[in-house]
Amino acid sequence: MPGSRTPYIYHPFWRSLAYWIFVTAAMLAAFFIVRKLTLCWTLTALPGIPPAECSLQYQPSSDLSTLPDPTTSNVLAVELSAPEMDLPQWDGASRINIAFFGLRGDDGQGEGCPTCTDTIMVLTVDPVTKTAGMLSIPRDMWVNIPGAGYGRINTAWAIGENAKLPGGGPALAMQTISQFIGVPIHYYVQVDFGTFVSFINLIGGIDVYVEERMVLDPLGEGQDHFVLKPGDYRHLTGPRALAYARCRHESQGCSGGDVGRAKRQQQVILAIRDKVLEPETFATLITQAPQLYAEFSSGIHTNLSLEDAIQLAVLAKDIRVEDIKRGVIDNTMAIPADTTINGVPANVLRPVPDLIRILRDEIFVPGGPLSPLAQGDPAALMQTDQARIRIINNTYIPDLEQHTATYLNAQGMQVVEFGAPTGYTSHTKVILYSSKLYALRYLKDLFGLESPQIVIQPDPASTVDMEIRLGEDWVGRLPSGY
Repeated sequence: MPGSRTPYIYHPFWRSLAYWIFVTAAMLAAFFIVRKLTLCWTLTALPGIPPAECSLQYQPSSDLSTLPDPTTSNVLAVELSAPEMDLPQWDGASRINIAFFGLRGDDGQGEGCPTCTDTIMVLTVDPVTKTAGMLSIPRDMWVNIPGAGYGRINTAWAIGENAKLPGGGPALAMQTISQFIGVPIHYYVQVDFGTFVSFINLIGGIDVYVEERMVLDPLGEGQDHFVLKPGDYRHLTGPRALAYARCRHESQGCSGGDVGRAKRQQQVILAIRDKVLEPETFATLITQAPQLYAEFSSGIHTNLSLEDAIQLAVLAKDIRVEDIKRGVIDNTMAIPADTTINGVPANVLRPVPDLIRILRDEIFVPGGPLSPLAQGDPAALMQTDQARIRIINNTYIPDLEQHTATYLNAQGMQVVEFGAPTGYTSHTKVILYSSKLYALRYLKDLFGLESPQIVIQPDPASTVDMEIRLGEDWVGRLPSGY
């Protein structure tokens, strides 16, 4: 068109401009790539704290935080070549804590996530006092997974594997448990189901005391269907022991859900202990330990060396079964809650730290102080709390509350109120309105309280710290003279 001019793109000016635009864009892209790489570098240790954008974060969609669902396809694409952890050195005298994991695998129930740890148990051993303990943690416990935010505790292993973190799934799972219960985790052991079955068969099976009628089918195909009757010891071969340890469905007679399953798993562990420590069996296993370790190595994943494993086995001979404290974090120590994971409704358990701390100290304290509760006379520690007590008499025994108050005051407690009866009860209950854990622990031992008899109900406006609702079980426990 006359009078108009079209830019000549091959003119040196335009070529120069295009060149500098390209260079600028490339430099900006390189800057952001390098910035992201250095900020989120995890292959070696660097000073400082990574920004939030580097963590495995997620978009909250309910009152509870949510995590990427480890059952999704991107998480299942796990590379098992994650870096191995260095073997820790045990001096043979210090208390050690070992986490046992059972991976879900392909359970055939459509739950997915084969690398989720549906069995989590922590074993503690104190060589000095010759005591031990076992603590089982529910798979749905809602905890803080380091670097990944809040999620079910059983997903830590899957997240560690999927993210290819140093040490993989075991390292992140151990770190998560340590942070949750407040004790160091030194070792981990994960045994495949096939290896578990083979080992049970190797030692000639185990004997367990059955407390309820159970209908089990190890193969899931009706080919090995068997019934366990309550009130008797039953001998279980490898496949049947595995079915017994994994059962959690009411339709099979396995009560208690995950909590009941955890108790049965501890029962199986103790049954294995009893069988292994039989003189003939123990001598055979010790002499053949290297060969057995090599044979089962493909199904046993651990950072526990063979030498330390043998040392622990020898130590176990000196630990009496009555000196092994057992505990399960049950539904009385956690509050059921609802959340969403990847947009799907999910049920989880919110922990009650005060109650879990009490159970933890009962299991992990002897011989190694892990918290202030581990030290000192229980009565003296109770007195330092200066807890204000209200007593309610829920029995038909006249003046039982007065006699109880006289006794407790003589022990150094402060009974400041009496309340109106709330209804007859056979079991004493304690309501905790403020964090008076020394006093709670003292009363727990005094009244012989179980977890369902302790209620955590924080109330800053309460005129007392604790309320004791006396039941018939206290009548025979009140010391004479009061």
